[in-house]
Amino acid sequence: MGNAKQLRKSAELALCYPAVGEAPLGEAEAADLAGVLAALADPIRLRLLSIVASHDEVCSCDLEGPLGKSQPTVSHHTRVLAEAGLLTGERRGRWVWWRVEPTRLAAVRKALGA
Repeated sequence: MGNAKQLRKSAELALCYPAVGEAPLGEAEAADLAGVLAALADPIRLRLLSIVASHDEVCSCDLEGPLGKSQPTVSHHTRVLAEAGLLTGERRGRWVWWRVEPTRLAAVRKALGA
């Protein structure tokens, strides 16, 4: 499973981010952080992350209404956030239940000095 391996590597990098204003980022750190920020640069994904972050977990089936988007669109955006390491999902029957990856989110906040 290549994606799982890539996510683990990203998570390991995220734990090592220095705050951008404190020390220069290495090439791998900058590329990884840029990927996360690119995932967050979309308004739908940013709203989606905020919805999931405001709950312990959220079913994919409960994201269509608040976002005003179809299920395929919601699936695309949750996948992008999951690939960036910001969400983790657990399939339960037909639906995926999403949770924020707190370690990854905290590392991004730290890197941005927030």
